[in-house]
Amino acid sequence: MLVDTHDQRVRCAWCTNDPLYLRYHDEEWGVPKHDDTQLFEVLVLEMMQAGLSFLTVLKKRERFREVFAGFDPERVASFSDGKVEQLMSDAGIIRNRRKILATIENAKRYREIQQAMGGFSNYLWSFTDARVIVRPTDQEDEVPSRTELSDCVSRDLKKRGFAFVGSTICYAYLQATGVVMDHTTQCFRARELRITSFPLR
Repeated sequence: MLVDTHDQRVRCAWCTNDPLYLRYHDEEWGVPKHDDTQLFEVLVLEMMQAGLSFLTVLKKRERFREVFAGFDPERVASFSDGKVEQLMSDAGIIRNRRKILATIENAKRYREIQQAMGGFSNYLWSFTDARVIVRPTDQEDEVPSRTELSDCVSRDLKKRGFAFVGSTICYAYLQATGVVMDHTTQCFRARELRITSFPLR
């Protein structure tokens, strides 16, 4: 666990004292999300994080927002080869061609799901019957890096043509979007989210 020296609140052990990370942990991580633009944003960030620290991604987040059209999947899906080259020359983001190309392709597949299911949120939450999965854990090492649920989501996304959606990335995505509530029991956010994330399973 992490005890903040300023407010004495107990937080999940993965959260560092970096102000950006603290704000992300306290205000965003594990909060159930149903807005399709937000859900696409989190997917992009989790993809970009592969092989890197998430703090690195958070520090580049606002620039990502600017150059990825506010994380609007419809606009990202229409990015041209010229736009890709612009992105590859932008030092403010993670300049990984495979990830950038995957983001554009994923945006196209994302739009297909939106059109077929009336929204990506409907698709994502259908895996849990619109319920938040709460697994009380006391220690950080008890939190898995993947589960049967993330395996299932990963398989389905891959079948639909998504890239960079292995089970580990999908589990991180489920945690970040609040489909799974994985704040450890001693973390002050655990109780708050158990109250606000009803209905629970």
